[in-house]
Amino acid sequence: MIRSLFVSHGAPTFALEPGLAGPALTRLGASLPRPQAVLMVSPHWQAPGPVVMTTPAPATLHDFGGFPEALYRLQYPAPGHPGLARVALECLAEAGWAATADPQRPLDHGAWVPLGYLFPNADVPVFQVALPDPLDARAAWELGQALAPLREQGVLVVGSGSLTHNLRDVRWHAAEAAGYAGAFAGWVREAVTAGASERLLRTLDDAPHARRAHPTTEHFLPLLVAAGAAGHACPADWIDGGTEHGALVMDAYVFRDPSA
Repeated sequence: MIRSLFVSHGAPTFALEPGLAGPALTRLGASLPRPQAVLMVSPHWQAPGPVVMTTPAPATLHDFGGFPEALYRLQYPAPGHPGLARVALECLAEAGWAATADPQRPLDHGAWVPLGYLFPNADVPVFQVALPDPLDARAAWELGQALAPLREQGVLVVGSGSLTHNLRDVRWHAAEAAGYAGAFAGWVREAVTAGASERLLRTLDDAPHARRAHPTTEHFLPLLVAAGAAGHACPADWIDGGTEHGALVMDAYVFRDPSA
C-alpha cells in the first residue's frame, strides 16, 4: 500500500524535457492504485498558514517567466475535489492548524508539471494545500501527520519539491552533476530508505553541503511533509531521477506500508 510520495519537479522545463525522471514517474503512476484524489504540497504556493484549494476546476498557472513559448501552451485540466478538500480542512483543524479555504486557486507548476507525468490523462482529481511560511522541519513533518488521515479516504498525499535546489549553481547545458549535490542526495537516500525519521528531520543541519544544496528550505520541506504523512519510521523506495542542469537532483521517494 502506498502511503505518500515525494517527487522532484526541478525546473519548469521538466515539463518539456523528461530526462530520466519523467519516464520513471510515468511508470510509477501506471503502477499505482487509482486514488480518489491527489493532494499536492508545493513550494510554489506558500501562505502564512495552510490554505486548502477547494477549486472545482483549477486552472493551470504558468508561474514563471523567460522560458520557451511551448511551455506556456501546456495545460493540465484535471478536476478539483472540493469535497475531499473540505475533509482536509477538517483534518488540519483537528490537528490544531488554523486552515482556510481558497475556492479559486489554480494549480502551480510544482503541482501540474510532475502530475503531467504521474497521471498524464489529467483524469485524477487534484487539490493543493499551501506550504505554511515560515515552517521548520518538525512543523513540516507535523503538517504531513495532520494530512495522514486522508489516506483512509483514498487520497494520495504528494510532496513536490526538489532534492537539491540551488539556482545559482544551475548550468543549463552542464554534462556533469556537481559533486556536492550527489553527496547531499546520497545522505538523504540513506536516511529515507532506512526510515530514519530523526536523521531525516536533521538533514538541513547534519547532511553534507546542506546549505549549498538548499540555500532556502522551501523545496526540501515537501519531502518532510510526505514523510510525515507516511508515518513514523516508514521507509521509502528510491526512484533515481538523475541530475538536471548540473545541480538539480530529480529523485523521488515512494513511502509504502512497511507491513505490506
